[in-house]
Amino acid sequence: MKISAAEVAHVAALARLRLSEEQTDKLTEQLNDILAAMDRLNELDTSGVPPTNHALELTGAMRPDKAVPGLDHQRALANAPASDGQSLVVPKVI
Repeated sequence: MKISAAEVAHVAALARLRLSEEQTDKLTEQLNDILAAMDRLNELDTSGVPPTNHALELTGAMRPDKAVPGLDHQRALANAPASDGQSLVVPKVI
């Protein structure tokens, strides 16, 4: 499958891109190279290859959630610059 310079210019116009003649020619050549590579890949026999969603088999990328005890009230306020003993004291924003 080949793509023509007119098709590249048409798609560029749809994307609101202003391409020079040299840019159109270069892009046409690059797209045709990509399509040729895809054609070569389509020649491979992949009938025995199971479908995958990732090239690597990754499992357990996220750790399981575990409930752990949090900080007690006094330890949470220990490093606060200002507190009233029950909560943090911050400057008024509004």
